[in-house]
Amino acid sequence: MAGSIARTLSALAAAALLGTAGVAQAQSLNVEIDRSSRISLRGQAASVIVGNPDIADVTVVDANTLFVTGKGYGVTEVVAVDALGRTLYQGEVIVTGGSTGSVRVWRGAQATEMACASSCAPSVRNGGGRTPQP
Repeated sequence: MAGSIARTLSALAAAALLGTAGVAQAQSLNVEIDRSSRISLRGQAASVIVGNPDIADVTVVDANTLFVTGKGYGVTEVVAVDALGRTLYQGEVIVTGGSTGSVRVWRGAQATEMACASSCAPSVRNGGGRTPQP
């Protein structure tokens, strides 16, 4: 009977350990275009996946710290997993224009991004005006 109790306690301890290691952070993250936001992970990431790299980019600072940068307007997902494939972070990333003095000018299907302060000029991110992807 003592062996049965020891095995049960051992199994419970292993389940508790696996349960806490596999707990993933899951949430929505709002990032303005051309701005970054920090994600601190509860474990060490071995891989980071970005659903649509045209919308957001991730820089891995160290195994526990990520920075998400908004590259294009829209919604995508970021997932970080550890060496065993357990999800450490899974979250929706929403990239918006924010309120930092920018304007999009449309001529037909071509959009030009304008950076505005006391006057407006074509933005660095323009690339000569481009048609946004749906």
